[in-house]
Amino acid sequence: MHRMPPVQLRARSAMKAIFDCCVWACGLVTAAMLRWRGFGPHPMASALATLIVIVVVAQLVVGWAPLYRYKWRVGSFEEVCALAVTTLVAAGLMITADVLVLSRSVPLGVVVGGSGLAFVVMAGARGAWRLGGETRRPLGSDVGRAVIFGAGDAGRQLVELLVSAADRPCWPVALLDDDVQKQHLKIRHLEVLGTRSDIQRVATATDASMLIIAIPSADAESVRAVTTLAEAAALDVRVLSHVSTLLSGVVSVADIHRVTEEDLLGRRTIDTEIETIANYLGSRRVLVTGAGGSIGSELCRQIQRFAPSALILLDRDESGIHETQLSIDGRATLDSRTLVVCDIRDAEGLDAVFAEHRPDVVFHAAALKHLPLLEMWPGEAYKTNVLGTVNVLHAARRHGVATFVNISTDKAANPESVLGYAKRIAERVTAEFAEPSVAGRYMSVRFGNVLGSRGSVVPKFKAQVEAGGPITVTDPDVTRFFMTIEEAVQLVIQAGAIGGDGDVLILEMGQPVRIDDVARRLARESPRPVRVVYTGLRPGEKLHEELFGDDEVCEPTAHPLIARAHVPPLAIRDVEPQAVPVDAGEMRLLLASLATTPTARLAVPATK
Repeated sequence: MHRMPPVQLRARSAMKAIFDCCVWACGLVTAAMLRWRGFGPHPMASALATLIVIVVVAQLVVGWAPLYRYKWRVGSFEEVCALAVTTLVAAGLMITADVLVLSRSVPLGVVVGGSGLAFVVMAGARGAWRLGGETRRPLGSDVGRAVIFGAGDAGRQLVELLVSAADRPCWPVALLDDDVQKQHLKIRHLEVLGTRSDIQRVATATDASMLIIAIPSADAESVRAVTTLAEAAALDVRVLSHVSTLLSGVVSVADIHRVTEEDLLGRRTIDTEIETIANYLGSRRVLVTGAGGSIGSELCRQIQRFAPSALILLDRDESGIHETQLSIDGRATLDSRTLVVCDIRDAEGLDAVFAEHRPDVVFHAAALKHLPLLEMWPGEAYKTNVLGTVNVLHAARRHGVATFVNISTDKAANPESVLGYAKRIAERVTAEFAEPSVAGRYMSVRFGNVLGSRGSVVPKFKAQVEAGGPITVTDPDVTRFFMTIEEAVQLVIQAGAIGGDGDVLILEMGQPVRIDDVARRLARESPRPVRVVYTGLRPGEKLHEELFGDDEVCEPTAHPLIARAHVPPLAIRDVEPQAVPVDAGEMRLLLASLATTPTARLAVPATK
């Protein structure tokens, strides 16, 4: 928010003090003249002059700290309260002086009436100043006219900000809110004129050019719906930052930004039970595989908040580890044994890492994830996503890990791709390790696409727009679930706190989003024309992803955004056959069989 320079602040305080003193003088003189029924010389004029001097001095002395030293907003409730107290005390001192010193030379009616008149004029002038500033757009201002959607606490703060800030990006002209209880509510000079269905009408009536969504906790579906209506009314849409990013809950101009993909596709408040999480992560040794990846690095950053006794970052990509340490510590000296370069395919190396660090909690995020590549190279998916997971599970069991969380994907529900098969198998072998006779909890967490992660669709579309297009979409009807990295990781950590042995925990992803809508929005925002081209679904790709398989039962958990399901365990001996197919087609058949059949692996021709 714009701050006035100290010299200007002192000058404004001095002007208000001088104004108040003049009002006192005028108020008492006016009351005296009305009492004396004339404006000529009077025998009590000298006594009145003495009282004016007394009350002016009292006003300045008493009001210095509460009224003139503190820079209240002109006409604010706080300033009027301070003015009332100052006026009352000054009037009391004046009356005391009149009675005890001047022996009531000036009638009490003049003193009381003059005091009341002075307060009314001082308070009224401040109110008029504030009202004039609120109802009249600053002359010469080139800022746009904005409709504020949301009349709650954030909306109220935003109106205050836009009215008072010199660097305001716009001038508020109307309020809208879907809450029927808030209809016709007034905030400052603005009235709630309707709901989202009235955006077009209100925009036309007020000549607005912008709409600001002032509901920081609004979910993606609401943001998309309001944005669509606002764009249809030719309004430039802005949104207020999520309330968790607003320090001290105070809105500033910097918190108003253009609608991003994160706003449109996933922005929900997560009620993280800090005490529960702290109990299983605080003062524990936590190991994260795939710590250099998108999910793994965010896991490390958020886990660090809960003060683990040690955080072990494991990845085969040394550059990824470097970037993660830099994002956590602000430096990357790479000189700690907790930074581990290791491939989860290396069972012996992995076992040595677990033996050295003895982790209490493991988050297994290391995996190959690019669907088209894995369709061509299913053997690599098998070696990393299946056998690599088995290696991590074996090491966790041998070294007494208390909580093991396997990071899965929605592609494991009714799998149709190599990636889906491999992740489904990983869920099943994790469930196999969840035996009642074995210490520790072993569970999986399943969720959909993550905004901003490597290879996700939005960065790809943006790169295509920057290159001049076209934007390639597989199918006009294809839909996907989306959530932000921060949201996904918070729920993964929460799931680790509430999950039971053998659970597959599924994160609530909201409504699926049409990829074509995302592509066309980015195309519209491009400064030059960009085409959208349909390429057709790729092998193994679904038109619509699912969070639960056909044979799975959705069960609630203690957290409203987390559900659970159960998958049939898969014996390790079935995952590690004597002969492994070399042919890609045969490997795909093997993975499909292991993923979808309840027991033994598929008998396919294989070679060592």
